[in-house]
Amino acid sequence: MAALLFSALAHSEGLLVVAHPEVPVSSISMDDMMAIYLIQKSAWNNGQPVVPVNREANSSIREAFSQRLFNRSPRELADYWNRLRFQGKLPPLVQTSDQAVVGFVRSVPGAIGYISAHEAPTGVKVLARLP
Repeated sequence: MAALLFSALAHSEGLLVVAHPEVPVSSISMDDMMAIYLIQKSAWNNGQPVVPVNREANSSIREAFSQRLFNRSPRELADYWNRLRFQGKLPPLVQTSDQAVVGFVRSVPGAIGYISAHEAPTGVKVLARLP
């Protein structure tokens, strides 16, 4: 029951896309986010590596992000990332809570992730709000 309530909150309040405070952009387009999470864009415009972070596969936050950005389920995207492994590319790293995403993004240069919009992130740069 709590998971359903949390999922409903995540869907109604939206998501925040957060990045390390020193990434060289102040906002991000849907196209750039798609390229980052599809492992097609591997560096910021200053050459710094992009380090994308996902929530765990069964997370309602990840489900919302996958649907809003790609119009696909996390399972469909996992299949895509599994195919990329054969090309020597790694999928986004995984963190198990909004707090873990914020902590990781805050401490890893070039990192980008997403969290529920009801969180009040500190020490990171908010690049976008997804409805």
